[in-house]
Order: sequence, then C-alpha cells, then structure tokens
Amino acid sequence: MNSSKTPYAAFLRGINVGGHHKVPMADLRKEMEAMGFQNVVTLLNSGNILFEAASDDIVTLEQRIAAQLEKAFGFPIPTILRKVETIEKLLAADPFDGIALTKELRFYVSFLPKAPETDLPFPWQSEDGSFKVLTSIDHTIVSVLDLSVTKTPKAMEVLEKFYGKGITTRNWNTILRIEKKLFF
Repeated sequence: MNSSKTPYAAFLRGINVGGHHKVPMADLRKEMEAMGFQNVVTLLNSGNILFEAASDDIVTLEQRIAAQLEKAFGFPIPTILRKVETIEKLLAADPFDGIALTKELRFYVSFLPKAPETDLPFPWQSEDGSFKVLTSIDHTIVSVLDLSVTKTPKAMEVLEKFYGKGITTRNWNTILRIEKKLFF
C-alpha cells in the first residue's frame, strides 16, 4: 500500500439489478482508474469496489465518483464510500455473533450516506417477526431477515422508511468476500 493513499470500499446503489442499469465490472474498473484511483478491484456484479485515493474527503469522493459514473453510463449511480479501516471494524465487531445461520436467515448490512436521523430502538423487530434491525455501527445498519416467516419480505421498505432511500444493502457474505480481497 502506498502510505500517501487512503484505502476505500465503494458500494454502488442500484446497478445490475434485474437486468436494469447494467454496468460491466471491467468498464467500472476502467472508469475508476481513469479518475486516478489506484489498486482498483471490483467484487461481484453488484457494484463493490476496493481502491486507493490520495484524498481522505469521503463526501467529495462520493460526489466525484457518482458524477463520473453517471456521465460514463448514462444514469445516476449513487455511491457510498467507507474507509477500509471502517470495514475492518465492522468485521471485527462480528455483529451476527450468537445468531445461528440457517437456510432461511439472511444477514444484511445497509450502508447509510450519513449518520442515522432516527430514534429507532435497537434491537427492533417487525410486527410479524420476519425482520430485525440489530444495531448501527459507523453509519451501517445491521439486520436479519427470516424467510421462514414470510416469502414476501418488506425489509428494504422498512429500512427506507427509517433511513431514507439513499441507502445501499449488501448480504453479509459479500462483506466477508470483500474481507478476503482486502490488500491493504
């Protein structure tokens, strides 16, 4: 790692979902490199990127990346950044510790663009018990979805109600895969 660069993880919202807003990962990587970012690595097809940047101004970087990607791909691509050290803290917190993973349970983390502006008590549970919001760690909401309770979950609607539409959500397995790609 170059000590003058800050390592980041970028999470793009709403790309390559249901055949809409297609963004090939090779093209995404080229756009990031064209913006001067280094050690660019994309992960999965859902818009997860590891990279290094000379700047440590997250808000400016988010705006710059989102603007360039919209210009390059022709539609808005909201971007949420986290310093890699924040991802490492999330992983170290092991927020799902003590919850037995079954084939019906889904572990999620939802990245917020700013500090939450809600007084939602933790843990919070939906009336039917299918969705639980466990906690918030560094502007990231940790939740569990139980598909054995309902096959038509409203989890994302619940999160958007409390935290707004600017969030982006990843399965915990994605975060674990990111951990394996961390090169910093």
